Order: sequence, then structure tokens, then C-alpha cells
Amino acid sequence: MSLNEVRVRFAPSPTGPLHMGGVRTALYNYLFAKKHKGTFIIRIEDTDQTRFVQGAQDYILESLKWCGISPDEGPGIGGKYGPYIQSERKSSYRIFAEKLIENDHAYYAFDTSEELDRMRSEAKKMGMPNWQYNGVSRMNLRNSLTLPKSEVDRLLEEGAPYVIRMKMPRNEEVRFEDNIRGWVVVNTNNLDDKVLFKSDGMPTYHLANIVDDHAMKISHVIRGEEWLPSAPLHVLLYDAFGWPRPEFAHLPLLLKPDGNGKLSKRDGDRLGFPVFPIDWITAEGELYSGYREKGYFPDAFINMLAFLGWNPGTAQEIFSLEEFVEAFTLDRVSKAGAKFDPEKTKWFQQQYIRNKDDAALAKLISNSTDSKVSEENLQTICALMKERATFPLDILKDGSYLFESPKSYDEKMISKKWKSNTTEIMEDWRGVLLDINSFDADTLESSFKDFLNSNELGFGAVLLPFRILVTGVGSGPGMFDISSFLGKEEVLARIEKGLQHVAKSQHEA
Repeated sequence: MSLNEVRVRFAPSPTGPLHMGGVRTALYNYLFAKKHKGTFIIRIEDTDQTRFVQGAQDYILESLKWCGISPDEGPGIGGKYGPYIQSERKSSYRIFAEKLIENDHAYYAFDTSEELDRMRSEAKKMGMPNWQYNGVSRMNLRNSLTLPKSEVDRLLEEGAPYVIRMKMPRNEEVRFEDNIRGWVVVNTNNLDDKVLFKSDGMPTYHLANIVDDHAMKISHVIRGEEWLPSAPLHVLLYDAFGWPRPEFAHLPLLLKPDGNGKLSKRDGDRLGFPVFPIDWITAEGELYSGYREKGYFPDAFINMLAFLGWNPGTAQEIFSLEEFVEAFTLDRVSKAGAKFDPEKTKWFQQQYIRNKDDAALAKLISNSTDSKVSEENLQTICALMKERATFPLDILKDGSYLFESPKSYDEKMISKKWKSNTTEIMEDWRGVLLDINSFDADTLESSFKDFLNSNELGFGAVLLPFRILVTGVGSGPGMFDISSFLGKEEVLARIEKGLQHVAKSQHEA
């Protein structure tokens, strides 16, 4: 299929919240589609009604919306190949399952779950722990391959429970080329007779997936590595129907930060970082935290995800979504699992907050809090603090001294840095500040240097105590910028208040 006909889909199951690995799959599909001027589709695969979780579908769609991954076709959007929720396509699957039976690619199986459990138990006793319903065992079970046709017809007519299974051929090689992994070759003797159609009248993932991908003219199937073992069955189903195969690309797993095993849904809160795009609350009220509620920008989250398994081949690390579309290719997706690094995720967030427009950042903070700081002052505070912030609300928390006098002081720093002559030096420096008319950062810095030179003082002997008296803390933005923002009257008052605090502390000590 030519690249000008690219149609890809992200097909999650509403069995719970969307893990960040699922978001990455959606992202890669989206980037690939846009790169090739194609179509990106969302399809909800809810054939497994026993595992359906209320609210999961809405959660999936809301998560993708927050990330900026917008489908061209899907639930709530429409398209000429809908419906895009598999349960709404239920009536279309049986005919395809029965067509496979007619062409000797599938069969009816009437075995009860109790009978199959007994077979597994007996096989285990005989030293066969991984018993399968396959080309050998099926000949000793109750199915349309072993029962007389009259018995099969009677069971069907009486409405006996059954499933339809794939009739896996014996000792054949299934070969297909994966866009990421190269050629994949599997012998059918290693494959079991998977259920394609269930007794509740619903198809399994395997049948519905193939039927819908064909009906929706999907050109490329880009999905997680966990589906690679199912790919040979899917290839055989395409061949059994006589349909052209799509191209396959199986993405690498997301690994835990230490690299030992797949990153799971429960790792996040246990290890101190989210694994979901937005908060998820279970029916029991259990909260799993998300990146949105933690204060991450969707751009930073997407930037981090894109690099988990892909690289552009250049030193560039910060990409807009449009730049990702331009740069993305499947041949730069790794085969190896991608180790998740929560600290790198924070780094991406820090880059985005630093590059954020001050006015936009101030508005974001204002909308998130009931702060009484004026919009103009908040913009200035953002300009001062964003270089050291990770999240927008860090600016208010860590920069609280910019809109109120410090309520406490870094006592450890005072104890360590306050010398016998520091109070006298600070009183002299306050006197210099008192005589400065233009309280702008450049004038303050020039006066400060003159003060150091005339008194033969080192930079740290004056600047750090000055910072502690004015802000209460030992680090932060430039003190001349802070002082200019606060104004002369406020800075002088804070120095006086701070010196009183130090004197009291030293007296009590």
C-alpha cells in the first residue's frame, strides 16, 4: 500500500485507565499518520465485556485530548468506516467467523470450561504444564472436527454453548516483515487454536481486530511489543480471508527505571511518579495520580514519551508536536525496551516552563490558585522564578518571599555563614541602600560592587547574608532583580526585621 494511503489506528480496550505506554502507542500512530498526510483513527475495542470498566472509555478519550493527540475518525467524531466502538459492530463479526468454518480455517468447539480444566490438570500430572488446545489435542476433544456432522448440527440447533476456534495448520512457517524488528518467522506447531468467537456472541480481540482493520482500510498496524506473539495468528487470518496484510510495527516495551521488567500500572505511586496521563479514581475510590494533575505541561509529557524508544538521530531534544511529525520515522524506533527515567521527565518539564511566555505562565498560575498577587506582579515573579521551577505552582511556593515578608529564616545557613562582623556589614549596606534613589537592578549591582571594593569585602560575605535577610532562604534569583521588584522601602524594612531576628536568635543561643 502506498504511503499516500496511510491509515493507522489506536485501538485501546476500556478495561481500565490508559497507561503511558498506551499514550506512546497512540502518539507514534499519530505522528506516522501526519508525517505521511494520512488518517489517524481511534477505535474502542470492547469485545471483552467481562473486563469492561465504567468510565474507562471517557478517560481514554480525555487523556488523548489533554495530550493534543487528535483523531481524524473515532467515537464522537465519526467517519465513513464507523461505528468506531466494537460492541456497536457486533452483528458484523459472526458472518466472518462462519466463513472461516466454511473454508476449513476454523471449527466449532463444544468443550465446557470444566472439561478443559480437567484436561489441563491431567496434562500437568503427566509433566505437561503448558497444555494447549492445538492441532494435536483438538482431536481428543469435543468439536466439529471430531464429532459426527449430525451431532454438530444437533448441538447447534439445541443452542448448546460453543466457541469458534482457529484451525491452526500443522508444521507451517508463518513469515512477515516487521517495520521495526525485521523478518519474523514462527512455526505453527508452536501456536494454539485461539478462540475467535465466544459463546456470548462476541468476537475475541483476534477476529474483531482483523475484521475491523480490513473494513477500515488500515495500512499500518503500529502497536506494543506485547502483541507480537499474536501477529502470526493475525497474518494467518488475513491469508485465510484472502485479504491483503497491513504492514506491522511492534514497539518496544517501557521498562522500570532500573530496567528490571515492564513498567506497570502500579509502579508509579509506589516509586513516586505517575504512569498515567491524568488522574484515575477506581470504583473503590483509590487514586492513581496523573501527569496533568501533578502540574506537567502536555507538551513536556509528549516530548518525554516520544523519546522512550525513538530518537531523531540528532542532538535536539525539545520538539513541538509539529517538529515531531516532521522528524518521526519508524526506522528510528528501537527494538530494545526503553527504560523510563522520572528525572529526565522533570528535566523536560523544566525546559518547557523556562520557555513559557511569562504572561501565559502567570495566567496559568492565576487560574490554578486564589492568589491575590496582581497580574503584572505575577508576570514579573514568573520571569524571576521560572528558571528554578519545575511546576507552575513551584513559582508561588518557592517564591513566596516575592509577595510577602519571610515568616522564617534558614537557621542552618545563618549559623554557618553569620560571622562576628556580619551584622555590622549588613547595617552599613542598609545605609548605602537608603541613599540610592534609582532602585533598579543595574544601579543596585553597581552600588554593591562599590561597597565591596571600598570595604575590601568578598562577594559571599555580603550577598548571602543580604539574601537571607530579604528572602529568608539561601538561594534564588539574582538579589538585585529581587530587590528592584520589592522596592526600596520593602527591602530596607526586611533587612531591619531580619537583623532583629538574628540578634534575638543569637541572644537566645
